[in-house]
Amino acid sequence: MELEQLRQLDAIARAGTISAAAESLHTSQPSVSRSMRALERELGCELFERTRNHVELNEAGRVALRHARAILAEERRMRDAFDELTRTSRTIAIASVAPAPVWRLTERVTERLPGTILTSELVDDEREVERRLFDRSADLAITRRPMGLPNVVCAPLMVENLSVFAPADDELAGRTSVSFAELDGRTFLMNAEIGFWGDVVRAAMPSARIIEQTDSTVLSQMIRSSDLLGFVTDVTGAQHEDERRVRVPIRDADAHATFYVVALVDAPRAVLDIVELVRG
Repeated sequence: MELEQLRQLDAIARAGTISAAAESLHTSQPSVSRSMRALERELGCELFERTRNHVELNEAGRVALRHARAILAEERRMRDAFDELTRTSRTIAIASVAPAPVWRLTERVTERLPGTILTSELVDDEREVERRLFDRSADLAITRRPMGLPNVVCAPLMVENLSVFAPADDELAGRTSVSFAELDGRTFLMNAEIGFWGDVVRAAMPSARIIEQTDSTVLSQMIRSSDLLGFVTDVTGAQHEDERRVRVPIRDADAHATFYVVALVDAPRAVLDIVELVRG
């Protein structure tokens, strides 16, 4: 008997179908079905009344569920106890679709949860960020879409808005806003480590020429010494302040991103404390 089988049993009881339970656990329906059959063989009795489109726990299943939830609760308490022992030295791994929300989260955690050490990895693909959360290679995920699954906790962290960074003598400098369509075809300097924003601007401006720089110092020097356009956000803008440049907001919906912090419900207490901190 494995803990994952008990989690699956609990998920089926909550979701009402094996397919819905599998979706909430980010696994396949056949995998959960095989796992439940194996559990039934091990326990020596069937746990479900099965129909074509629905499964319902029978009397044995309800007994199994009661014990499964007690075991999972005890596992939760054990994790919390060990997490309390290592709270001041725990390293928490974050997978994020963008750098700015990591900076914002780190500021808040450093201020409110001293002793917590954060490490982060930038991952452009939203699905890959979620995969790393569910396979537990990351403790926290920072995504651009809220997750309402029963096995996660999710809290909005921040909104980031993209602007074009134009020379003061550029015709754009007098604008109150601009669209991607109006910018398409121009040449831009861009930080190669900008995360998902790179994909956003390339998709929105297929005719634009993008010059990437991995060294932020070199990028800043190029922005100061050239008349090429660049990008900043309301989070990163302070790093590139220049009286010879003007920030012009991009009004397209894709230029505005809301970020969410997500953790598994059975994550260590130190991880869940961060989500609660974000919730305020």
